[in-house]
Amino acid sequence: MTYHQPAMTNHGRFLLIILSLILMFTFSGPAPTWANEAKASQELNQLENRLIKDGFSRDYIESTFTNPKVSFSLKGVSLFFVHSESSLNYDQFLSRKSISNALKYMAEHKKDLQSAEDIYGVDKTVITAIILVETRLGTYLGNRPVINTLSTMAALSEKKNKEALWASLSDSKRFTRKKFDKKVVKKSQWAYAELQAFLRFAQREKIDPVAVKGSYAGAMGISQFMPSNALTLGKDGNKDGKINLFEHPDAIHSIANYLKRYGWKPNVNRQKAHKILYKYNHSNYYVDTLLKISDKLKG
Repeated sequence: MTYHQPAMTNHGRFLLIILSLILMFTFSGPAPTWANEAKASQELNQLENRLIKDGFSRDYIESTFTNPKVSFSLKGVSLFFVHSESSLNYDQFLSRKSISNALKYMAEHKKDLQSAEDIYGVDKTVITAIILVETRLGTYLGNRPVINTLSTMAALSEKKNKEALWASLSDSKRFTRKKFDKKVVKKSQWAYAELQAFLRFAQREKIDPVAVKGSYAGAMGISQFMPSNALTLGKDGNKDGKINLFEHPDAIHSIANYLKRYGWKPNVNRQKAHKILYKYNHSNYYVDTLLKISDKLKG
């Protein structure tokens, strides 16, 4: 028996047209989520290879960077590039309410602050002033994945990524192209070193690097340490066998150790104190505010 395909009815043609239109609009819309993830992964591919070449195991890097939460994210990096320390209002931390909260903090963490002062010789009012200004006494820690911030910034050494950032900043009047290119070179090198330190710190302390959140610059914890400082100057203040800068005892002792490392001694004079605190944040406005807070807390 010979099989003959039945002729398509008008109703069938109508259904075929409708199906074709649905398919056309479905595939001409925005790329699905998995496509965006693949794109982000491609933008970080060279960075992954660079990390492996510089000594990280392939398994560790691949398992970290294939996590769907890891992405090339220009939003935070754009903020970092246009950030201006002089535009910040540090005077807010000198208000009666802020000082009152800081005094309550000192009472609550009296044991750890006194222990840090005894061991490192750093005035507890200065430690408290730093925690007040950096994270509002540990209540504002930043919400950007540190690995995304540092990876994105480090990956700016690649031309396509640098151009993507330039496009996002093209309306900013703060940069000429020459100034932008110079800053990208400097910051991408800095971020790559910080990314390596961050991954080493995460491995040493057995923490998930993807889960750590921080500022748009990649600073983390109550002390807002950059990873290189966490790796070399972080301290286990509560003696639980690990360094966790999101816990107050560790943050307090780490800040004290940092300041001692840069020359802080008991009864340090104000000029020397200013110079040391400037290492924490390169802003005279910031340092002056810390010293004024310290004075009020002593008062």
